[in-house]
Parts: sequence; structure tokens; C-alpha cells
Amino acid sequence: MGAIVFWTLIRTAILIPTLLILFEWLDYKFWWMITGMGVYVVIIHPMVIQYKIFTEQNKEIINNTLCSSCRHFDETAVLCMKHDKHPTVEFLPCEGTHWEVKEKHYEASKK
Repeated sequence: MGAIVFWTLIRTAILIPTLLILFEWLDYKFWWMITGMGVYVVIIHPMVIQYKIFTEQNKEIINNTLCSSCRHFDETAVLCMKHDKHPTVEFLPCEGTHWEVKEKHYEASKK
């Protein structure tokens, strides 16, 4: 997830000066249209595509591993916060020894 944010910031840092340079050459009414299209094409669309790829690659880890039901698991980063390692389908950072139930999972199982 950090790579998505990093590359979005890089693309933004490149786009802003480019748009400011274009402001000098283009008529005001066209500049706003190009700015809107540039923000969508250069920043928003690639970010959405990268996020979809990230969620597809990590869907099985988030839904079907022991880590996904642990309170130390951060779904947004696919990270074990206790061991600061990324779990995979074959690798659990704590090997199940430090697993603790999430509160919402515990309450749902009590009903």
C-alpha cells in the first residue's frame, strides 16, 4: 500500500509544475479542462488500478489465513504489527504462537 501512496505523490509532484508551465501557454478556459483531465489520467486512474491489483494479490491472505483473524493484523498494509512482517499464504510471522482473536470476531462467534 505504501508503494501506491509513494508513486501517487511522485506523479503529483511532476504534474503540478507541468500544469503551471502549461498555464502560461494555454487559454484560461482550456487550462482548467486540461488540469482536470491531467489529474484524472496521471494521478487518480493509476492509483485506482494499483489499488485493485493490490487487493487482488492479497485477497486470499486477507480472507483465508489465520493472520486475518488476529488482532495484530493490519489489513490495509497486509502486515503483522507485532512482528512487523508481511504474512503470506505459506508464511505466518509468529507461526500461530502469538495469535490473538480480534474483538469483532470474538463478539460475532459468541452470538
